[in-house]
Amino acid sequence: MRGKIKLALLTFLMMSCSKEGVRTERGIDYDYGQDIPHEMIVLGDRLENPYKTENITKALQSLYPTKADRVQVQTTNLYVRFLPADEAEYDLLQGLGLELMDHPLDYDVVVEGDWYHDPEIPEGDVTWQYAVVPTDFEFPEVEYEVIDECYLAENDLSTRADGIDWEAVERESYRLTGNEEMLAPQTRAAKVKPSGRITIVDADANGGKPFGVAGVRVSCNTFVKFDHAYTDRDGYYEMSKKYSANLRYRLVFKNSKGFSLGFNLVLVPASVSTLGKSGPEGVNVTVTTESEDKLFRRCVVNNAAYDYYDRCASEDLDISLPPTDMRFWLFNGLEASSAVMFHHGAFVKNDLVVSFLGKYAPLVQFFAPDITLGTKGRDSYASLYNVTCHELAHASHFSRVGADYWDRYILYIIESYIMSGGMTYGDGTSDDAGYCEIGEMWAYYLESRMYKDRYGGGFPTYGTSYWFYPQIFRMLDERGITCSDIFSVLDDDVTSKSALKTALVNAFPSKKTTIEQVFSKYL
Repeated sequence: MRGKIKLALLTFLMMSCSKEGVRTERGIDYDYGQDIPHEMIVLGDRLENPYKTENITKALQSLYPTKADRVQVQTTNLYVRFLPADEAEYDLLQGLGLELMDHPLDYDVVVEGDWYHDPEIPEGDVTWQYAVVPTDFEFPEVEYEVIDECYLAENDLSTRADGIDWEAVERESYRLTGNEEMLAPQTRAAKVKPSGRITIVDADANGGKPFGVAGVRVSCNTFVKFDHAYTDRDGYYEMSKKYSANLRYRLVFKNSKGFSLGFNLVLVPASVSTLGKSGPEGVNVTVTTESEDKLFRRCVVNNAAYDYYDRCASEDLDISLPPTDMRFWLFNGLEASSAVMFHHGAFVKNDLVVSFLGKYAPLVQFFAPDITLGTKGRDSYASLYNVTCHELAHASHFSRVGADYWDRYILYIIESYIMSGGMTYGDGTSDDAGYCEIGEMWAYYLESRMYKDRYGGGFPTYGTSYWFYPQIFRMLDERGITCSDIFSVLDDDVTSKSALKTALVNAFPSKKTTIEQVFSKYL
């Protein structure tokens, strides 16, 4: 799989645009998680699952010998594993609302990590995916195995008035199955809801103080008992279920706004960064540049995109959101970034492009990212923030103009890259240069606008040395023609500066003089 990814990256290059101590009451912890490894998970011995129906039954009999014959423990869930043949089958399982894990849930984790691949599965294939489903689950046409029949009391409505302390039964099952050491001492008498805060530091904003990692999914489990919650804007989360045992926590980069950051070893809709094992009360994590680099980059891009989505609102920038279900790829070994919009039908529909890609076309169709971010040399929050905003500006433009426009745009960039010997945007004289002209004017302008709004100072000069002059939009903005006004004319027939000028004059005739004065400097 890694070899295949390296081949795909050759294609993407042609499509490029470009301590406060321990936990406090504010949920800030600079120390937690700093020593947790983020490579492949190493499994130890298989453990006896305390949630197996037969084990819960034994625990019930142990605590309630006189009631056990009157209370029937009926299986509520199945612990299963699936073997998707390809991404389509993986997406099918995701679409059914399953929380999939790439490693078995009933093994001791000797070394924490972000991913696992079954040694019996070829490296280029999707590995076994483990999940917990209700007993009435309708299995799709995907290979699967049932591992255990399980009982989760919170999923059994009959337990609400049966006089049984099911929390005590659960703890007893941990004891009888040899897992008592997993029970947290402070919860041996009562369960707690995990809660906490995920924060990050931007050295150039907020006075260098931590602020929330927003909208990210925090997931936890002990054996087959799962829960997850999304952080709010300030990074706070709280699970809905209560736990007695120590849990394994992780960040799943599928944001509440509807975008996801992939991938781990194999392509999945959302990358995972482990937070290790901790008590059932929850974890507080503060991410900094000293944190594991993938975790830092993912959190920054997550926040930049969350910020961008918020700012698209009518009361702010008032522009179109990117399409739903956006997919990001982050590549530490690349400098270039792109908004190829593969997942939303752009690029690979074009016969000329498919012909150009040749044997790589099926690979591109399989992976189907929308945005690729080259993070090489981008070690600060600010440098990741601006490139994320740039590519999302393209994604909003795509929402307005569609895939056919995008195909011509990307085709121009590929041809220019080849014909010019590596010049990303060409010289602006080739056919369809106007698609690139408008697209890059908009993206560099909005990137600069959002960077200035966040970090202050003068208006950045991103892209102003190129032939398409994004400073036109900055000058219009300074003269009262807003970001929303500019975006409102970026229709699929606006494919040159002259067409852009005409569209703006037609839309805002009262500002004709201002528009013509600005464009006269660059036409």
